[in-house]
Amino acid sequence: MKQEKIYSISEITGYISFLFEDDPKMQNACVEGEVSNCTYHKSGHIYFTLKDAKSQLKAVMFSGNRRGLHTQMKDGDKVQVRGRIEVYKPYGNYQIIATSIEPAGQGLLYQEFERLKAELLEMGMFDDMYKKPIPKYIRRLGVITAPGGAAVRDIIQISKRRNPYIEIVLYPALVQGEGAVESIVHGIQVMDQMGMDTLIVGRGGGSIEDLWAFNEREVAQAIFQCETPVISAVGHETDVTIADFVSDLRAPTPSAAAELAVFDYQDLLSVLQGFEERMQRRMEVKIEMTRQRVDHVTRAIRLLSPENKGKERRVKLLELERKMQVAMERKLENRKKRAALLAGRLEGSSPVKRLAAGYSYLEKDGQNITKASQVKMDDKMHIYLSEGELDVKVIGIAEESPWQKKIK
Repeated sequence: MKQEKIYSISEITGYISFLFEDDPKMQNACVEGEVSNCTYHKSGHIYFTLKDAKSQLKAVMFSGNRRGLHTQMKDGDKVQVRGRIEVYKPYGNYQIIATSIEPAGQGLLYQEFERLKAELLEMGMFDDMYKKPIPKYIRRLGVITAPGGAAVRDIIQISKRRNPYIEIVLYPALVQGEGAVESIVHGIQVMDQMGMDTLIVGRGGGSIEDLWAFNEREVAQAIFQCETPVISAVGHETDVTIADFVSDLRAPTPSAAAELAVFDYQDLLSVLQGFEERMQRRMEVKIEMTRQRVDHVTRAIRLLSPENKGKERRVKLLELERKMQVAMERKLENRKKRAALLAGRLEGSSPVKRLAAGYSYLEKDGQNITKASQVKMDDKMHIYLSEGELDVKVIGIAEESPWQKKIK
């Protein structure tokens, strides 16, 4: 029995490589497909995948052939690539080494994306009037994403850093491949019934094929019909999906979604402390104003009280009494001065004093006689002397006295 030949992996890979190299059609093949996983390496090489509905083909264009590229490729572009098919022996993969790339129209996935986008836009599902505001302060956050991806780790880490007391509920969903659409839709519906304050729906970055579940109509309708506000966080900042348009708020990344959904606890404490300080100052001002009003009313009550009125009247009476006393004293003093003045005058004209000085006082029938014409012959008169009195009879009358004649 002939022994069967056993081949090594290298022999098989080398044989397949020989077949490609020996076939002229594989040395200058033109392949049409949709671009996916396109990467411009810093070395200048371009790595990408060509795909159609059934298969994929790895592709690379080395930097030396970049002159054969007349457009900037991106995922979703439909292109025609010319080059040679060869086997990459270390991995046993076959690929096309591109020498030229020409656009062949938009890819099927991109066309489907634009078609559904236009349809949902016309239906009004992107309209701002239907978008719900994201609550500023939330306690419960629902997250619908893959349980083991970087997206959920970033969301949890950032959310807990911003608010250690936030409650995060994770719905572990499939985010790509078969069953992803149903899983995302079910997650949204379940979370919507759990009383979450906000939902984050998304995943990390990837190709357009990886993100395609978020471009499906069923996911868009589930987000639109969700009563809980939804933040979409699909891929990187440059990735745009239908879910971004229909959600209440689009975040460029899952990390940014956590920043938008969860308030910063320390910032809130600072705000509350500021409110407390302002309230304290206002209360102090209010208390001081009230105290001043109470003091004013108290003084007014004291001024208007009967006791205070009596005191005021007593004070006024005392003041009037003092004024009257001063007036009386002043009047008495004036009277004393006047009496002294009159007394001096009286003393100067006192008959007694004049009699003591050698004068006499002549009286007839109780009347003071100062002129000769007041008497006549044989009238009786009475003379008062400083010592004694005389009764006399007129025996002679002269109208002028000797001293008057001397004066004349």
